[in-house]
Amino acid sequence: MEKKVTMQDIADRLNISKNSVSQALSGKPGVSEETRRLVQNTADELGYSYSNSRNQNQVEKKTLKNIALIASDYAFSLKSFFGEIYLSIEKELRARGMNLFIEPIDSISIDNLTLPSLFTNHEIDGVIILSHISTDYTAKIISTGIPTVLIDHHEPSLQSDSILTNNRFGAFTAVEHLIQLGHQDIAFVGDVDISPSYQERLEGYLLALRRYRIQPKEAFMFTNAQENLNEINLFIDNLVDQPSAWFCVNDGHGFLVTSVLQQRGFKVPEDVSVCSFDNGQLSQIATPGITTMDIDLNYYGKKAVERLCWRMENKDEPIQEILLPTKLIIRESTAQKKQSE
Repeated sequence: MEKKVTMQDIADRLNISKNSVSQALSGKPGVSEETRRLVQNTADELGYSYSNSRNQNQVEKKTLKNIALIASDYAFSLKSFFGEIYLSIEKELRARGMNLFIEPIDSISIDNLTLPSLFTNHEIDGVIILSHISTDYTAKIISTGIPTVLIDHHEPSLQSDSILTNNRFGAFTAVEHLIQLGHQDIAFVGDVDISPSYQERLEGYLLALRRYRIQPKEAFMFTNAQENLNEINLFIDNLVDQPSAWFCVNDGHGFLVTSVLQQRGFKVPEDVSVCSFDNGQLSQIATPGITTMDIDLNYYGKKAVERLCWRMENKDEPIQEILLPTKLIIRESTAQKKQSE
């Protein structure tokens, strides 16, 4: 029967201590690289079976995924909305044992199409882009070939998976709620050029009116509304007739519209109803509380990480857009339309 090779046999062959052999084969410090290679070669020659934990550590280090979270400075500043998504992404990546690199992109980098230094200083395995930066900048990131998932943004020319809110159906539900309360003169407020999400919410608004055979009134559609009091005041000043209800593309606009109406002596919801979108802090602290469409922001992050992990393993599969549902949260800002006396 052939004698089993031991560490002592290797030590005797090389005239070194058994401890040095153990250090060399386990990948522990204490021996030179030259001695380590000599011990490993001798072990292979004698047929000694060993597990090189140092090599194993290198493999594990290599397989540890590095994920970059990219967003504009503006998006990162919207902590009440994108902050929750960021935290859910961080939590999900941590649970999967992945590294997260956070990279805000300023306007100069966007204009010059300058990618973050982390793309050259680190081995990035996947990218999550939060909201809209610019189509050209996003396209440049995608062109690196690194698997990329977009959150709350999509565009026909961008070949990338996207995690999106079902904005059309969410807006439809919100406007339908107002219609079922007897409102037909419903205003729309939002800047549709800021984001595809707002354009889709306009489409949902129009879809609901069409479904209930209500003719849209162009005078009630404020589609380039900036999020400030002066803009809202000016729009209301120019109205000949007053809407009985307002649908706003986000809670910021909903808060402003409610404030301006109240300053002008309108009672919400006795005289006019207001409904918004996102279920953010402003809709919750407003007086009265604003009826809004809720988005599960934690689920956003979870689905984005889940999709990115899948994409990293399936790089050649067709891209997909995943629509997340919304939920109507009815608060005190909407009520049955007041009947004319």
